[in-house]
Amino acid sequence: MGARLRICHLYPELLGLYGDGGNLLCLVSRARWRGLEVDVEEASLGDTLPSGRDLYLLGGGQDRQQRAVFADALRTKAGLAEEAARGAVVFAVCAGYQLLGEFYVTAAGEELPGLGLLHATTLAGSPRLIGDVYAEASTPWGGGPLVGFENHGGRTRLGPELSPLARVIAGAGNNGEDGTEGALAGTVFGTYLHGPVLPKNPWLADLLLSLALGRGEPVPLDPLPDREEASAATRARALALARRGRKAPAAPSRPTRRP
Repeated sequence: MGARLRICHLYPELLGLYGDGGNLLCLVSRARWRGLEVDVEEASLGDTLPSGRDLYLLGGGQDRQQRAVFADALRTKAGLAEEAARGAVVFAVCAGYQLLGEFYVTAAGEELPGLGLLHATTLAGSPRLIGDVYAEASTPWGGGPLVGFENHGGRTRLGPELSPLARVIAGAGNNGEDGTEGALAGTVFGTYLHGPVLPKNPWLADLLLSLALGRGEPVPLDPLPDREEASAATRARALALARRGRKAPAAPSRPTRRP
């Protein structure tokens, strides 16, 4: 394709729980397999947010790391919001997802202000929501099956105008009550799914790449075989359903549209 993709990995040494760094490896690999050039830049505590990047990536972390990131990230609030408004993709997992919301209230009752890119709030709860998840995702550009592993104490509630990324079929999702998983606003994506999530859901990885390359307008991507990825997703889906005493249907649904 001859294009160049510019990725900024935010707080990689603090927000990389449960293999979330694999999301970066997945995006870089799938871009390079298509002949794209990829530049990756890291930004952490005290760093200036790099501007003009196509995709900003955040992972999950434990409470101590999360508190440090919340305090530091307020410096970048306006900058990241401007990048998203220009069509850059922001993809965040677990603690990173909570950071994109309005605020997070810890188990000790401390309120940590978020970046406000997503109109969602999170309160720490008990017990932790742990296990394999199978959901059906829907976006303005198509959707598909979404699988991964969740491990979070936070209960996230979406504002009335905020769309979930997916509807849960097996698992807890945002809060274990309303059947939602993750959130989507423009080109800002949040999810609780680890795994890492993108290698298990190549259609979602390609959607992020497509939107990032088109700055909010999806561009066509050359297809990839994805046989191994499809097999991993099928196993994860069956495991999620089995944990809840349900038998998996014979064949998984496929994405309704690929970028």
